[in-house]
Amino acid sequence: MIYPYISLFLKNVLNIGYAEIGVLLLLISIAPLLVSPFGGLIADRAGRRRVFLSSLGGEAGAVLLVGLSMHAGLLSGVLLGGILAGLAGSVAGPAVSAYVADFAVGSDRSKAFMWLRIGFNAGFTVGVALGGVLIGFLGFAGTGMASGAILVVSTMLLFLLLDPSPYDLARASKRLAPEQAELQQQGPSSIRDSIRILAGDKYFLVFCLASLLSGLAYGQWGTTFPLFVNTILNIPYWILGIALALNGAIVIFGQTITTNWMTGRRHTTAAIAGTALFGVSFICLGTLSLFGTGVLIAVFTFVVILTIGENLGAIPSMTLPSNLAPKSELGSYNGVFNTLGGVGGSLAPTLGGLVLATTVNPLLVWAILAVPCLPAIALYRWLGGRISPEANRI
Repeated sequence: MIYPYISLFLKNVLNIGYAEIGVLLLLISIAPLLVSPFGGLIADRAGRRRVFLSSLGGEAGAVLLVGLSMHAGLLSGVLLGGILAGLAGSVAGPAVSAYVADFAVGSDRSKAFMWLRIGFNAGFTVGVALGGVLIGFLGFAGTGMASGAILVVSTMLLFLLLDPSPYDLARASKRLAPEQAELQQQGPSSIRDSIRILAGDKYFLVFCLASLLSGLAYGQWGTTFPLFVNTILNIPYWILGIALALNGAIVIFGQTITTNWMTGRRHTTAAIAGTALFGVSFICLGTLSLFGTGVLIAVFTFVVILTIGENLGAIPSMTLPSNLAPKSELGSYNGVFNTLGGVGGSLAPTLGGLVLATTVNPLLVWAILAVPCLPAIALYRWLGGRISPEANRI
């Protein structure tokens, strides 16, 4: 309801330039990136459910702060709220990934993450569509505060309904089932040992680097795309909201088909195909935007192609870190992956802002932004023949 529109608030309400918006969004992301690995370490030691619920409550408060700051026109409050929300998400993300991984292995794990992603995008679809409409009636501030209130209620519901994972039960109970006793005996290691294990896993680190590069391209979706569509193509908020909602709808109805189709194939194959489609969607958007009568076709063609690529790329990004991790290091591996892979997404707004500020040709804008896809694909191909078939199989 509010996150995809923050860059438009900075541009249209506070009159901040493209390049400056990119820098501000990068500054917001630095602290959450630094915290994410520790979120994984904490989830392995304090428990998945406890860390997730605490973080979600913190995020609710941060979003309310964003809404109140928008009402007061305080850039500092918006930035602080964004940082706090990012910190909460960085701690919650590894805990959620580890929570899901606790329940399933192999192809079942891929399907479990598929349903998590579908659930998220069901909320995303309703949220971005509703946000695009509400901004026209309530303004950015009212929409932000409504979003925060929804997070407060959902946190309370999850507190009542969400059960501990098997790993949580194993760490909390003294009388354990055999499989839970095994979990308790296996971890976690000391923090120093966890860092040593991570630093020595070359293939995992290469996967993180490839994800960083593909994230540098995909990260343009959340900031550069709304700025380009609204301020350069002059598409109104409500149509932008529909375009963003289409992304979520394609995930809801298409992720199951994509995951089932890819089951038995390689994670690295899915990553290559997804990244290639990111690049194709960028070129299509830039090309079709050259024709004034084709801007709506450009916008919706971009969303469809990019989302199919996202559906493919989400399978390895959500599952492969857990597949590569020792059982006692699920949280730490997901935390480090979220950090290193998230660097690309954090740098993306800065790159996009600089390109928008210096280049007027739409095709050149999006061709430049597609360049990181090429080295990412090369790294995924190199990795595909080197990690174990069991870990690499969807």
